[in-house]
Amino acid sequence: MNGIKILSKFGFIVTEEPQSIYPFSPVYRVKNGDQDVIVKLTQSRAGSLMKYTEMLKDNGIDVVTPVKLTVDNPQQIEDTNFVVYPYINGTVYSGKEQEIFDAGKLLGKIHSLSPSTNAYDLLEYDVYDFNQDEVTESMEAISQHAKHANVEIDVEGLKQLLLDSVGHQEELQHIELPHIATPHDFKANNLVLTPEPYLIDPDNATWIPRIFDLALVLLLFHNEHKTAPTRIFTVPEWQQFLAGYTKYVTLTEKEKVLWDKAIRHVFLDEVMWLMAEYEEDWQNPAQQDLFQSLIQVFLEGSDYTIN
Repeated sequence: MNGIKILSKFGFIVTEEPQSIYPFSPVYRVKNGDQDVIVKLTQSRAGSLMKYTEMLKDNGIDVVTPVKLTVDNPQQIEDTNFVVYPYINGTVYSGKEQEIFDAGKLLGKIHSLSPSTNAYDLLEYDVYDFNQDEVTESMEAISQHAKHANVEIDVEGLKQLLLDSVGHQEELQHIELPHIATPHDFKANNLVLTPEPYLIDPDNATWIPRIFDLALVLLLFHNEHKTAPTRIFTVPEWQQFLAGYTKYVTLTEKEKVLWDKAIRHVFLDEVMWLMAEYEEDWQNPAQQDLFQSLIQVFLEGSDYTIN
């Protein structure tokens, strides 16, 4: 989509095609008077999302909400929604113990503010339809990517666990796990430290089982972040995150019992496609390390508890 057209819809006049500051989707940093702002994609239920994030902000959560403009914000451009947020100055996450603890506190505060029903009409998580053919196809791609990158992985062990995870979908779908409204995609690259963590990308907000959101943090918090460790959390780091998180949230016994299955389901949903879809990631040493760490924990991960 033409960047000039996108910016002009919000009243920003540029004469040359702007360069996105994010490689995977259009994200533009421009001036709004003396203020730097970010113009980016948002989700289809933009109105619902903005009501939800305004609620979070009103309750003391450091999260971006739309900048006041003379035109509608957000707004639809062709068949896609865009929003203008303030640019947040700060430092980036580097994996320090205090940063991990503070990130856990922020997510705990956010989860604690969730209504008991989907009152904000957020997108509802409903991905429980993976099949064995999808796993086989994805594992063939992953095996080839790893081979081309000269990375050794336990292909058969990973494939078998993913196939087993397919069989747990129905149980997870129907067992009535606690659901929450959450920004989802809670990762280091969506936080700016001011020095407290400030959420700069809430645009994947979803109504989802609470432990699925936690499992995504465990697996992909360090994904695609230049200054984060090139691995998932260590067990002590994970316990540090949970120490912050559980200041505000008490997990149920049902969630604790199903935690390992939740990790496997989120791996099936979020990690399998990531490893299969982007061969170039396997040529990146940092992503190679992260993928190997993910696979190792997936195969051996009983030490990552939520007790």
